[in-house]
Amino acid sequence: MSEQGFPLATTSWDEKEYAAIDRVVKSGMFSMGPEVSRFEEQFATAMGSKHCVMVNSGSSANLIIIAALRYHSKHGLPEGAEVIVPAVSWSTTYYPLHQYGLRMKFVDIDPGTLNYDLDALAEAIGPETRAIMVVNLLGNPNAFDRIDTIIGDRDILVIEDNCESLGATYQGRQAGTFGIAGSYSSFFSHHIATMEGGLVVTDDEELHHIMLSVRSHGWTRHLPKFNHVTGEKSDDPFEESFRFVLPGYNLRPVEMSGAIGQEQIAKLPMIVSERRRNAEGFRALMQGYPQIRIQQELGESSWFGFSMVVEPDAGFDRAALIRALAESGVECRPVVAGNFAKNEVVKRHMDHVIHGELHHADDIDRNGLFIGNHHYPLEDKWELLRAALDKVAR
Repeated sequence: MSEQGFPLATTSWDEKEYAAIDRVVKSGMFSMGPEVSRFEEQFATAMGSKHCVMVNSGSSANLIIIAALRYHSKHGLPEGAEVIVPAVSWSTTYYPLHQYGLRMKFVDIDPGTLNYDLDALAEAIGPETRAIMVVNLLGNPNAFDRIDTIIGDRDILVIEDNCESLGATYQGRQAGTFGIAGSYSSFFSHHIATMEGGLVVTDDEELHHIMLSVRSHGWTRHLPKFNHVTGEKSDDPFEESFRFVLPGYNLRPVEMSGAIGQEQIAKLPMIVSERRRNAEGFRALMQGYPQIRIQQELGESSWFGFSMVVEPDAGFDRAALIRALAESGVECRPVVAGNFAKNEVVKRHMDHVIHGELHHADDIDRNGLFIGNHHYPLEDKWELLRAALDKVAR
């Protein structure tokens, strides 16, 4: 595939996705139904998980995890509970925590991996800590063995925001499956694309049942007859279809997204393999530019994109690099949302504390950016990137 310039994101659809859309159109069934159910089964199998719930976005995937945990009989997160979060992530990592009255403790990131600074994480855990939100940034999984050691025998939940890291593995296990639940995004710019969409995987049957209810208004319609929310359902569909038991939402996806997802998940091994091959080319090219720091891989990254952080003694700043990239047709954007704790929404509206200093998050915020990666070879794009880098670094 050849594109003008070096874009941030491109489609991985072909005739199979369009045929899936056509199948749904001809069926006349557009709201959530059997296509979504089949995709959920396929996705759970691909991740090695027992259960999967599809929703209308990755943002909703994070929301439904936190909402469902409020009502879990064993792992409930009561209002005011402390949840540790990394300082660099996207807004909807944090918003559900605020919306459910949880107190966030921001922790700095590692300058190499861009995931948690694990020493800072260990220091941040205190007697009030009930959960750790683990964000796998730009395709890079966290060091979950170290996180497990840090937690030890303490009753602390791990929740994964894996929206950027579908297909990444750590010690042979899929990212998104190390905690009680993990979220994924299937928005256009992510590894697989279903128009809009998000997914949650879990091995916890009670959490799965709660999410099935919360996804659809908090009613019982989509729960199995014997479930962890109501016990046993009535056999009367007239009564059960509109029986509300939990405060819920309408987070349901549409059938087209489920049908497209079935074709996309079949392509995931190819997509990850090509992205990893491109990463080798990127890393080889960047060895010639020590003025710019790139992401240090943990496990096997699925390489959402390629981060670049301008070093303090580079002799140029990020603004100059952005201009050079634009002149060469290389699209770029900030590293996720930079240091999210700096935003007014956090300072004015969210119950939070900051553990120590956020030096590395601030560095990413001031000096970092990332460029795109794709499911096809990028040999013809490296010269565009090299030309941009030579403008500022030579």
